[in-house]
Formats: sequence, C-alpha cells, structure tokens
Amino acid sequence: MHIFYTPDITQNTYTLNEEESKHCVRVLRLSKGTIVNLVDGVGGFYTAEIIADQPKKVVLSILNVEHEFQKRNHYLHIAVAPTKNIDRLEWFLEKATELGIDEVTPIITDRSERRVVKDDRLNKVITSAVKQSIKAYHPKLNEATSFSDFLKQPFDGEQLIAHCIDYAEKKFISDLVIPHQKYLILIGPEGDFTPEEVELALNKGFKALTLGENRLRTETAALSVCFEINYLNR
Repeated sequence: MHIFYTPDITQNTYTLNEEESKHCVRVLRLSKGTIVNLVDGVGGFYTAEIIADQPKKVVLSILNVEHEFQKRNHYLHIAVAPTKNIDRLEWFLEKATELGIDEVTPIITDRSERRVVKDDRLNKVITSAVKQSIKAYHPKLNEATSFSDFLKQPFDGEQLIAHCIDYAEKKFISDLVIPHQKYLILIGPEGDFTPEEVELALNKGFKALTLGENRLRTETAALSVCFEINYLNR
C-alpha cells in the first residue's frame, strides 16, 4: 500500500509536490494507472489513480473518499524540551505519532542544551510516521517557545509537569488523570526543570507528576507519558 500525505486536497484531482512526485516515480517506480492511497491529516482517507507520472508533477484522480469522523476519545499535548541530539527528539516524534498524540510543542527551558529546532525537518518525521502507521490525523507541531511564554498560553484540561525534584509531592498519571479529557504534560531537558520553573508551573495550576524511580531520558519520559495516557484511555 502506497500512501501519500495530501493536507491541502480539495478537488477531484490532486498534484503531488515536486518532492513527493520524485519519490513516487523515481523511488517507488509507480506509473500511470497505479492505484494509491492518500491521507489528509484531518480524518480523510482517499483512493486515487495516477493519471500523469512526470517526475516533477504526478497528477492523481480521486476515486473514493472515506472520512473517519470519530476522533480519539482524548486529546494529548506534550510540551517537551528539545534534546541536544536532535535524533532523539525525532525518534520521540516518530513513535508518539504511531502510538497516538495530538499536539507537540518544543519548549526552551533554563537548562535546555538545544535552543533551536528546524520545524520542517520535524514535520517530515511526523508525516512519515502518519503514512507508515496509516493515521487519519496529523499531529500538530508548534513552533519552539520559551518555557515562561508557554505557561502564559491558556489550556483547557488537565495540566501536569513531570520532574525529578524530591521536595515536591508527586503522583502517578493514573492517580491524576480522568479518562477522556484533554491533557497537557510538560517534559523537561536532560538536566530537568529548575526548582523555579517547577514552582512557576505549580503556581499556574499544574500538578506534579512522577514517572517512577528510574531516571529517564527526555525522549523516553515523553514517550512513557504518551503510552500511559493512551493506555488509560483505551
């Protein structure tokens, strides 16, 4: 099954961009008359036929449309500090997309070792995972923002912060969340959030979260949260 991500599809025909056209013709070696599948990232699945197979301009004719009207029974937004090794953040985005996540925001904290991320590259990782796992919905990737600015944004739902500081009382996810809700969870950098950042989040209404006795890498902690939320909402 060959799947292409087509977020701007609106008509009965669709032209792949140059990059996707090249991949279609020169890498996958698909040609005129081949049946392919499309996903628009907002709940739509499409069956289409290649009607023009130029390497820079593949044109598709839409044969059938199916809409997945029922979205997930919860909404998960993880705000995570970018890892120094960007491959580890990309790994998290890939696996979280496969498991199920709705929104991701890179947050720049006091101890962040990486302060710049390339949205285009990260979105490509997410898109590839959407196609691989045949997801109807494409997770939203927000621009990187500072921790303090992020906390100023409104959010309607459960708000949790995972950290390793011992002085604050912390609870497990299963003790903090109610199924079928919206969740915003903060995951810090390799050196953890500072005490001041934790205090700031708690004053904003966040609840302190523990992920157990083991000290986890940033991307492992974020994926652990993703798995637990999805498991509790199964």
